[in-house]
Amino acid sequence: MSEKSSSSGSDEDVDPESAQHVELGGVLSKWTNYIHGWQDRWVVLKNNTLSYYKSEDEREYGCRGSLCLRKAVITPHEFDECRIDISVNDSVWYLRAEDPEHRLQWIESIELHKAESGYGSETSLRRHGSMLSLTSAASALSATSTSSFKKGHRLREKLAEMETFRDILCRQVDTLQKYFDSCADVVSKDEFQRDREEDEEDFPTTARPEGEHNHNNNGSKEKLFSPASPKTMNGIDFKGEAITFKATTAGILSTLSHCIELMVKREDSWQKRVDKELEKRRRVEDAYKSAMNELKKKSHYGGPDYEEGPNSLINEDEFFDAVEAALDRQDKIEEQCQSEKVRIPRLTPVPPGDVYSSIGTHRFAAKVEEMVQNHMTYSLQDVGGDANWQLVIEEGEMKVYRREVEENGIVLDPLKATHAVKGVTGHELCHYFWDTAVRMDWETTIENFNVVETLSDNAVIVYQTHKRVWPASQRDVLYLSAIRKILATNENDPDTWLVCNFSVDHDNALPTNRCVRAKINVAMICQTLVSPPEGDKEISRDNILCKITYVANVNPGGWAPATVLRAVAKREYPKFLKRFTSFVQEKTAGKPILF
Repeated sequence: MSEKSSSSGSDEDVDPESAQHVELGGVLSKWTNYIHGWQDRWVVLKNNTLSYYKSEDEREYGCRGSLCLRKAVITPHEFDECRIDISVNDSVWYLRAEDPEHRLQWIESIELHKAESGYGSETSLRRHGSMLSLTSAASALSATSTSSFKKGHRLREKLAEMETFRDILCRQVDTLQKYFDSCADVVSKDEFQRDREEDEEDFPTTARPEGEHNHNNNGSKEKLFSPASPKTMNGIDFKGEAITFKATTAGILSTLSHCIELMVKREDSWQKRVDKELEKRRRVEDAYKSAMNELKKKSHYGGPDYEEGPNSLINEDEFFDAVEAALDRQDKIEEQCQSEKVRIPRLTPVPPGDVYSSIGTHRFAAKVEEMVQNHMTYSLQDVGGDANWQLVIEEGEMKVYRREVEENGIVLDPLKATHAVKGVTGHELCHYFWDTAVRMDWETTIENFNVVETLSDNAVIVYQTHKRVWPASQRDVLYLSAIRKILATNENDPDTWLVCNFSVDHDNALPTNRCVRAKINVAMICQTLVSPPEGDKEISRDNILCKITYVANVNPGGWAPATVLRAVAKREYPKFLKRFTSFVQEKTAGKPILF
């Protein structure tokens, strides 16, 4: 993983307070599809964009996909400590880091880039400013107000009346104020005259007739007092002004009452419209959530959350139906291929039995011998007295038994099948079961396989991948396969052959993220029974009966519903035995008997 700082643009158009973008690159596992699963990809975080390439060396050829982080939703997985889910609308990337620390580093870097992009960042707010938002808000409010009152012109008329009343009332108040000021002046003069008359009573002087004037120093005459009537003071009709003032205030109160009534009605009307819009919005939101949930189920049904696992989003019934449907499709495809396929005869010479009876000297020789002895001791035991074995299938000579075993929630049921096949020997059955040259001719569940190492003439190490049955993960197996002729301890023992396959480790076939590594311990034991021919006739295939005992202990290596695993085993094992024995009978028909 690599980090470096980068900036773009000139000094004039870059905010000095804005954070520097950090470029991050490294290997993450990306979920591709349900066929290929997790694949390592080179992922680059740069300029608020997340891109991925097949590898670091192929960056020059262009990215294979990219996501803009402006509207991305980053979700750390609830259970997988290394996984990140990044979604933009209906596009989802499932990514896995190598450890939780690297996942945290990626999350922090992605969140930093996301915070620095789009209109949600502080830098963006400074760049675009707030005047645009204020102008838009004012325009929206103006448009809303205009449309709101188009049908409410009566309210505008009443408000205009209120303005007229206000002007009239202001003028009336001014007029009345002048009147009250004049009244105050008259009262003051009255008091002055009264005080003077009282002084004259105390100091009498020569009486002057009414209307007499005093002579001023300049010789002019001054009327001592001229009574004034309030009615005609300054030309103001107080009674009329009072009546007009009362009428004006009454008109204001009436208009106010009418405005309030109109606003209440308008409020009720708008409230009903708001309630109606809220209800419509609620229904639309519910429909949107429902549609999004359905869309996620459909568009991401092949995602990692819908494959097997204890936290899988697919329930057990859907899991079972999906597996059964996938197996049915595989069966139809196989039937069509078998009907169209012309078998090419393969020359596979069968070595003599002495070659297969040797123990060997390779590094796994002791382990092979231990497995052979264990299977000969325990696998041939009768299941009738063991109450733990349950008979699950009986079809003619074939019987399949199962013993239910679970460990840490994983189904580890041992299976045991017995069968009897006419016309073939144990040597022939075991040879074709072990021979990798004809494996693909009868084994239809294998996608591909190869021999990792040949240990000896009768022991090889094989790696094979099985066809995926969605939603189960794809499985691979690495095992040692050995064929052995069991030497008889007395002359009455039947001719016995054995093939045992058990899991091993090898440096050339290490586990990968693409498949779940299963562990197996399988054995096929074949015993040849010969009935004497009539008279002097030679032994033919009609006189041969092979008794097959097949045991399988499989650890699937991952979680899947127990009912699904047991149903698949019950369905597939009988088909496997029938398919294999039919193939051997076809291969050996008309050929010399090989004991």
